[in-house]
This record gives sequence, C-alpha cells and structure tokens, in this order.
Amino acid sequence: MLLRFAVLPLLLCLSWGAAPVSAQSPTDSTVIREVVLDYVNGWWAGDAERMQRALHPDLVKRNVFAHRETGRSMMNSTTKYDMVEYTRAGGGSAEPEQKGEVQIHILALHGDIANVVATSARYVDYLHLVRWNDRWVIVNVLWGAK
Repeated sequence: MLLRFAVLPLLLCLSWGAAPVSAQSPTDSTVIREVVLDYVNGWWAGDAERMQRALHPDLVKRNVFAHRETGRSMMNSTTKYDMVEYTRAGGGSAEPEQKGEVQIHILALHGDIANVVATSARYVDYLHLVRWNDRWVIVNVLWGAK
C-alpha cells in the first residue's frame, strides 16, 4: 500500500514533463506504405527520384555478411547519398526477375515513428521511419538477402 503512494507521485512527475505525442492521421499507414514502395520499387526501377524522396538525409542502411576468407561477421553501411547514386546507376533494374511482389508489414506505428518489414523476392528490409517536416521518410534500414 505504501509503495503505491510512493510510485504514484513519481509517475505523475514523469508524465507531466513528457512531450505531447502528435496524432496520426487516418492516412499514415497508407503514406508509410507508399514511402516503402518508393524505396523498394525505386530500387528495382533505377528511379533515383523515388529513392531520394523515400529517405531521410541521415539514413543509415546496414547489412551483416561473412568475410569471404575468414568467415567473420562484417558490417556494411550505406548512406542516403550512396543509395540515391546506386539507384541512379541502375539499382536493381538489371535483375528484373528478382522484383516480385513486395509484402509490407507495419509492425508498430506511434506518433512520429514507425517500424516496418518489407519483404521482396530478393530482400528482407527492417525499416524505421520518422515523420520529418510533415513527411514520412526512412531513417534506418537493416537488410538481408534471401
């Protein structure tokens, strides 16, 4: 009983200083799906404009792979600039048979953040999105090849 009286004021103090969470519009899920499709289909089409608009300026895209000689785990990081330039150079357009259907699962959506999994015939992408200047954009990607 005493614990309840000690914890309640603490919780009130913590919630008092919390920043308000912005409300989600009814279209957030639809817009998030469109951003993910710009990222995935922009890659397959070699469409740098679609890739550009899908990504946050501070994007970090990572994947883990095994070093060819040692077998030890290595980490590869890619920036927004790199992704846009790779896409401009053709992206995945040379592999049309790999496109396939994209499955998009929004795992969590809260205020200005979202957690999404995009699965295509070739890749699995774990994506973090943020609402940035009134637009949804991808800020983090962790991906793996199938």
